[in-house]
Order: sequence, then structure tokens, then C-alpha cells
Amino acid sequence: MLWGSLNQTVELGWDFYLPVIMFVGLIALAVPVWAAIGTAAIVMLVMSGDLPLSLVGESLFTGIDAFALTAVPLFILTGDVLVRTGLSRKFLDVAEALTCFAKGGFGSATVLVCGMFAAISGSDAAGAAAVGRMTINRLVESGYPRPYACALVAAGACTGILIPPSIAYIIIGLVLGISASTLFLAALIPGLAILVSILVTNIIMNRLYHYEGGGLMSMSEWLANLGKALKSGWYAFIVPGIIFYGIFSGRLTPTEAGATAVVVTIVMGFIMRTLSLADFPSMLVSSAKVNGVILPIIAFSAPLAEALAIMGVPQGFVASITSLTDDPYLLILLMIGILIAAGCVMETTPNIVILAPILKPLADNIGMNEIQFCIMMITALGVGFITPPLGLNLFVVSGITGESILKIAARAVPFVLTMLIVVLLIAYVPAVSTTLLPEIYQ
Repeated sequence: MLWGSLNQTVELGWDFYLPVIMFVGLIALAVPVWAAIGTAAIVMLVMSGDLPLSLVGESLFTGIDAFALTAVPLFILTGDVLVRTGLSRKFLDVAEALTCFAKGGFGSATVLVCGMFAAISGSDAAGAAAVGRMTINRLVESGYPRPYACALVAAGACTGILIPPSIAYIIIGLVLGISASTLFLAALIPGLAILVSILVTNIIMNRLYHYEGGGLMSMSEWLANLGKALKSGWYAFIVPGIIFYGIFSGRLTPTEAGATAVVVTIVMGFIMRTLSLADFPSMLVSSAKVNGVILPIIAFSAPLAEALAIMGVPQGFVASITSLTDDPYLLILLMIGILIAAGCVMETTPNIVILAPILKPLADNIGMNEIQFCIMMITALGVGFITPPLGLNLFVVSGITGESILKIAARAVPFVLTMLIVVLLIAYVPAVSTTLLPEIYQ
């Protein structure tokens, strides 16, 4: 019904349907996403004849010719250096000291360290892999079933794209022409709300099933443990401190903050003697591989976006959806459903470059603030990362532990439900994402 209405609105033909079918088929065959997007874009342009094919090359370079994108490889490299220097373990020590007084303390510490790692790397998959290797075996030793321990890490790692600085917000800002610094500020409360929802869910599950015990301790004992952890690992917080202060004070752009964080982390690694020149080749290659997945997708999205815009697909999508219902509450639910479904089958970057230009006009049509729309979109995509049965983070933790994806997915359901509550709050209460912004954005 939807595609029929869209076809009547913009008179779409095989110059649209064939590239879409090819894209889905290539993804199903495990062809790299950038190649699938590029193939679909080129076929669409050739069949429609709306733009000369000679412009594709120019579009590829202009699509990634943006200073803001320089922040992406810098944050990826910072996260990699953080793991190699052992600074990430200092985060875990402090998080454990913060929560050791409570029942379920190490589970809560795992969620907190996911948030700390997210505040530096900006990547959920990297966080799931790094934190999972440090904590899953210890969670099992503490009394958690292995599938639940995997689900806990997978859920906590979702904060990688939700707590600023986030690569996802840099990309959506570039796609929609919105300042990444503004999006970082708007995402602070929603990102922390997601983190708290995961913490609360774990505490409730722990009390229901008695996964992990915890000895009571006096305030003086707790303060002594925390002081000891901070004394031995306070310097690890220099890096997130630089990033947050630099960006939110306006003294540094996200790119400058990322560059400063890389240099500081490397210097700290040399001082601690946990990093050497011999580590650089493998470290740079590892970061380049991750960056090499993201940038081609952004590049090939430019000609695809141009083809879709000329064919009137975004406008037709809005017309077809609003012809079914004009209730803004139902339209928001529909957008959330689309984003969660997309998030559980594809990575963030292709979802942003494909869906943001299509859904943004619909959000504008119902009067949604553009900042609120961006925060809602990224948060909903984050929920998709642990949505059974295809969430990306489920595959990451399954890959590092060998645990069945279906068993992990079953244990992830409570986290999906509580995160969904936060998504609905963001979608229906603009103040959640605009409170910290200047009045012009509210």
C-alpha cells in the first residue's frame, strides 16, 4: 500500500525499483555496504538519466571533503590507543570502586565502563569488543549466566553512539547540515538517560534472579576503595576530560578535540611504558580498517542522495505516509519502528546516509525540531543494535565469546524495552534533547 501510494505520488518506475532490488540483493549476498550503495546509485542515475554519470566522481570527493569528518578517524584511533595502553582498565577499576558497595556491583561497573569508553571512542562495536574482553569472564565468575553477561555488555556498548562525542552525530550533522557540537550538547542528557536505563534494568534483574551478591561496607571502606582506585588511575580521565571540556566550552571543535586526545593518549602510553613505536603499524592499520568502512559509505551516499532528491523520493515518501494518517503521534511511532528495524540489520553509517534525508522531511512536516529528530534517530538506531535477532552488538559479543546469538538475544529483551522507553521520551518530550541548548534551538 505504501509503495503504491508513493508510486502514484512521484510516478516511480524501474529506474527506482531495480536499483533498490539490487541493493537489497547485494546486501543479502554480503557485498560491502559501500559497494551496494554505489552500485544502486550508479544504476539509478544511468536508468533515470537525470544527472550525467560524469558527476559521480565529483560527488564522491565532495561527499567526504568536510573538515568535520576528520574527527572520525581521530576518535577511532583514540579508542584503539586507549585499549593498547591499558588505560581502559583504569576506567574499569574506578567504575568497580564506585559500585562495589552495592549488590550487583560489578554488573553496574561494566555498564559504567561502557559509558566511559563511549565518551572517548564514539563507536559501539569497538566498545562491545573492548569491554567484553575485560568483563564477560569476570561477570560469569561473579554469578551471572554467560548469555546474560554478553547481553549486558552488548546493551552497555550501545552508548558508544549515544554518549557524545559520537561518530554517528558527526555523520548525521554532515548529512543534514547541523553543527556536530550542537548535537553533542543535545545528546548529553539522552545518552546518560540510556546509560541509567541499562543500569536500572541490571539492578532489577539482579534482584529478581540473585545473579551477583555484594557485601555491605561502611562509608569509610567505600571511600577508601574509591580513593585507592582514583589514586592509581586518575590520569586515565584526562583524555575524556579534554574532549568534554574542549567541545562543550567551545574552545575546541570536535576535530581539534579528537586530535588533542590522540596526542595526549599516545604521550601517556609512552610515559606508562605500555606503548612503543613497534605498536604503531598495527594500531594505525586497525584504525584505518574501521575508517575504511565508514568513509566509502559516506562518499557513495552523495550521488545516491542526489538521485533520490531529483526523483522526488523524500517528498513522495512524506506524501504517501501522511496520506495514511496525519496523527503526529502515530507518525513518530512509525519512524521509530523503521529506525529500530533498520538498526538491527545495518550499521549506523549507511542507515544515517540513506534514511536521514528521507525521514527528515516527514519530521519537518509534523513540526518536530531538527535537533530532536537527530537525537531520536540515533537513539532508535542504537536500540536496534541489541534488538533480536540481528542486532550488531549481539554478533560482536557472540564473536568474542562463542555464545549463541539467540541465547544472548533472549537475555537482551529487558534492555531493549527500557531503552525503548527513553526513545519514546526523546520523541514526545522535546525538552529531553533541547534543555541544554541555546534558546534558538528550542
